[in-house]
Amino acid sequence: MYQTEEVNIVLSDRINALAESQTIAMAKKGRELSAQGFDVINLSFGEPDFQTPQYIKDAAKKAIDDGFTFYTPVPGYPELRQAIVDKFKRDNNLDYKPENIVVSTGAKQSIANVVLCLVNPGDEVIIFSPYWVSYEEVVKLAEGVSVPIMGTLENDFKVTAEQLEQAITSNTKLIMYSSPCNPTGSVFDAAELEAIARVLEKHPQVYVMADEIYEYINFGEKHASMASFDFIKDRVITVNGFSKGYAMTGWRVGYIAAHKDIATACDKIQSQMTSGTCSIAQKAAYAALQGGKSAAEEMSAVYLRRRDLVLNLMKDIPGFATNVPSGAFYLFPDVSYYFGKSVDGKEIKDSFDLSMYLLTDAHVALVSGDAFGAPQCIRFSYATSDEKLTEAMDRIKNSLAKLQ
Repeated sequence: MYQTEEVNIVLSDRINALAESQTIAMAKKGRELSAQGFDVINLSFGEPDFQTPQYIKDAAKKAIDDGFTFYTPVPGYPELRQAIVDKFKRDNNLDYKPENIVVSTGAKQSIANVVLCLVNPGDEVIIFSPYWVSYEEVVKLAEGVSVPIMGTLENDFKVTAEQLEQAITSNTKLIMYSSPCNPTGSVFDAAELEAIARVLEKHPQVYVMADEIYEYINFGEKHASMASFDFIKDRVITVNGFSKGYAMTGWRVGYIAAHKDIATACDKIQSQMTSGTCSIAQKAAYAALQGGKSAAEEMSAVYLRRRDLVLNLMKDIPGFATNVPSGAFYLFPDVSYYFGKSVDGKEIKDSFDLSMYLLTDAHVALVSGDAFGAPQCIRFSYATSDEKLTEAMDRIKNSLAKLQ
């Protein structure tokens, strides 16, 4: 029998310091239980349960038939970049040129490009917390220093201009935030963003990465963009994409709008990492923008109904304290009420313990808040059917009732 010799594999410090995405890790654990025959309801993944609109699929099929199967320009097809420019003007009243746009293989790559192009070892990166799981890990890759600022539940989890002012130092290079926010669903309004922008006006060495991937899933007032304030626009990098608003997660198309020098730098680093994004996906993305926002608005209306459904069901569960999200498709309740409780001799010490308990006992997959910088919370995704949401909340209520 052939046997391999035991080899001591020595990995880089860089990869050893990196944490696995907990949203992906929890989804993986849920799939493992499902494979064992358990009926797992997965509320851990930030993925729309809708199909990509048919007109977008049709555009992709046509692109294949028309022979768009070759390498693409690194920053994206010119017509797609122009369509993104038009989108910014139409939706956000922002003026850009195609030279300011870089299309990447998902907004996650867009974010990584930006951080790697701006952050030097030792630079401080202020991250509005709770934050999306990958922000801090991407900063690690750039050898920067993450400086989380926590928004309070009382303020809808939103960081204030005063908190930001206190956190900025001479070493601050970049600020990162999302609005609508993953994981809290909170949305910064124009006045709140202007107050933050006025702080940044006094610190010309600081850049801002505004993650607007959930822009079209917004239940309140008109979406506001940090780049709309001309006095700091050249230091704002807006990240967006197609995965959430157009239900195109698997297509992997994201983009940035930024000052030409930053866009050129992102083009440069992407040329050495992945080159241009998938040609077929780009043609689909172009069709998505040409089709407007009607499909996104229809999906957003469904998310709003589901939000209200889960909030109503959550009223029957003691100890959950939550905000009312204004966008995205998540709830992020404080669950610290259950810390210190136990069942069958096993104590719930933190939100990770609680999420694992709910996975194994209720067979509902959630994500613990420590992945988002808020260890007292748990993230629920309500991007699934009403029936599954109702069943999941019933299971959670029954499992939590066992904790004493």
